[in-house]
Amino acid sequence: MKGSKNPPHNLRQLIEVLDRHQVDYLVVGGAAAVAYGAQRRTEDADCVVRRERDNLTRLANALRELSARLRVSGMTDAEAKLLPVQVDALTLEMAGMTTWMTDAGPFDVLAGLEAADGRLVMYDELVERATELHGAGFVVRAASLADIIEAKERAGRPKDLEALPELRAIQSKSGG
Repeated sequence: MKGSKNPPHNLRQLIEVLDRHQVDYLVVGGAAAVAYGAQRRTEDADCVVRRERDNLTRLANALRELSARLRVSGMTDAEAKLLPVQVDALTLEMAGMTTWMTDAGPFDVLAGLEAADGRLVMYDELVERATELHGAGFVVRAASLADIIEAKERAGRPKDLEALPELRAIQSKSGG
């Protein structure tokens, strides 16, 4: 973002705040891939959250604790801080995906992951296959590696396609 110095990605801090606020979420994307053992680094965290009003209220409280402000393409973090954004359950409910800059770094909140057939797989289905992974002094609840691989295949972005061979190798080693 236009020469702006953003807070560094700090998954541990983000997880601690989400857990303290009792948010129902699953880590997905690159941060989950790293938790599964991928070497490819990521600069943000992506989470799928349960789309229920009380949970979105808890998420809004966590975002406020993290001094969340929208992450907007073409704007510096300082400019984005000036946007009059209400961080509450209604705002989160109305948006399927939101991108934030927080004191723990970039954070994307997703309604679900896209499946191979194009449907959106929501938290309640993903959590049935989720895994608890241990990070450096904390536990990460992550979507299954199979769900992450399927979402990356569906996204088809160059960075996702480049990550797939390593993720498939991790999946085959784990027997999944």
